[in-house]
Amino acid sequence: MSKKSPFAKETLQEKKKRVSKIINVLKKLYPNAKTHLNFSNPLELLVATILAAQCTDERVNKVTEYLFKKYQTAQDYANADLKVLEQEIRPTGFYKNKAKAIKNCCQVLVEKYNGQVPDTLEELVELPGVGRKTANAVLANAFGKDGIIVDTHLKRVTARLGLVKSSNPDKIEFELMEIVPKGKWTLFSHLIGEHGRYVCEARKPKCSICKINKLCPSAKV
Repeated sequence: MSKKSPFAKETLQEKKKRVSKIINVLKKLYPNAKTHLNFSNPLELLVATILAAQCTDERVNKVTEYLFKKYQTAQDYANADLKVLEQEIRPTGFYKNKAKAIKNCCQVLVEKYNGQVPDTLEELVELPGVGRKTANAVLANAFGKDGIIVDTHLKRVTARLGLVKSSNPDKIEFELMEIVPKGKWTLFSHLIGEHGRYVCEARKPKCSICKINKLCPSAKV
């Protein structure tokens, strides 16, 4: 008979306490947790985040090193030759969709926002190719606002921790908003991201060395 998880009948309050413990442990492990995407302004981060879908941050950073020198304003992207832009971002995968999204998105920035990236979730998600994950990443990292960034690491690690039930990124975000203290949404996203990169890896999580394995129903120690 398999042993029942101690977290099986966890109340919302107990889950909130567990989240606080997880944050406290991970804060000590990753004191400098932040986005791994290189950027120097909101537009660069917006473009980098669109490129980061289904692609590693390392690869995106290699592509944007050249891209950000050539395209410095929203107008530059809006004026870009689509076929040329496609080839420039090709290494990031899904390059046709991404090139179209970036060009269309920047066209709207020029027409509606004077070439500037808006700083509200409502405005950002109205932009072509921008979902809640991208919007939250831009708000959190470029504007210093609080947001839960549901990337591949956060999705995987929070599921293993038994913190979320859904596999839909938007639903995951709302589930986490219930249990992660407001004011720590960005911090939580970055801490879980680091843990997903270095310990709770996709193929083979390193449960035996994981500092939060006692707080995890999936841990195999």
